[in-house]
Amino acid sequence: MSRSCVYSDVVTRQPLRLAILEAARILADAGVPSPRVDAEELAAHVLGVRRDRLALTPLADTGDIERLRKLVEQRAKRIPLQHILGTAAMGSIEVAVGNGVFVPRPETEQLLDWALRRIAEVPQPLVFDLCTGSGALALAIAHERPDARVCALELDKVALAWARHNADACAAAGDRRVELYAGDVSNPRLFTEFEGMADLVVCNPPYIPEGAELEPEVRHDPTQALFAGADGLEVIRSVVRVAARLLREGGALAIEHDDSNGDGVAGLLSARRVLTEVTGHTDLAGKPRFVTAIRTTST
Repeated sequence: MSRSCVYSDVVTRQPLRLAILEAARILADAGVPSPRVDAEELAAHVLGVRRDRLALTPLADTGDIERLRKLVEQRAKRIPLQHILGTAAMGSIEVAVGNGVFVPRPETEQLLDWALRRIAEVPQPLVFDLCTGSGALALAIAHERPDARVCALELDKVALAWARHNADACAAAGDRRVELYAGDVSNPRLFTEFEGMADLVVCNPPYIPEGAELEPEVRHDPTQALFAGADGLEVIRSVVRVAARLLREGGALAIEHDDSNGDGVAGLLSARRVLTEVTGHTDLAGKPRFVTAIRTTST
């Protein structure tokens, strides 16, 4: 190799570690909650590798470093990381997300884990995901349980379009197709043909009380996917009514909620005599995150 070729390679490639450190510093100064993780995720996205493989790429082209810098500038403006990447993870899958649809949060994976354990011994379970948004929960369940019939409901047309896109992508990858329905969870005649048949109902509904302060990233989510009346329980009240009708005896329900509303959601479930074993669950930060219940009797 000639001396000029060596020199050319040096000036066109830079240490990736230093670029990530600088990116993390910029994000930390901007108040991003997890600056190093986000910097690494952005670098992995630019390079087309998994984050845990970054150490195997000590040098990066100057063009990639520049692309990373531009993405870091976006994240520093508190644009959600998932909007920049174009995807969000849920369990073993990724779904496409962007403007007009709620970005699934890592905390919801604990609800997913509980739901999958609950139906682990149920053959060909019938599952409903109410307020599905991007379809993340429904599609993650369908991925793990290809024998399940999974029905997902969404009211908002834009979110439903995202869910259809994601359902098509998962079906193309070999997963069983999720059945998508356009509808309002407050409709008293919703899913009447399935009453007393569901093995599992899950829901990550709008649950933030109106007027609550939001992190800058959350403001990028559509307001209709966030707020639910003065107490944050407006949609959940409807979810509880629908779930009580849908569930068979022994069927299970899991509802995510605002961390200020664990007792309120538990109270709504306990008020339904057919729903028992009402249990609150915390997230990895120790905050109340979702409540579960079991349908016990048809009386």
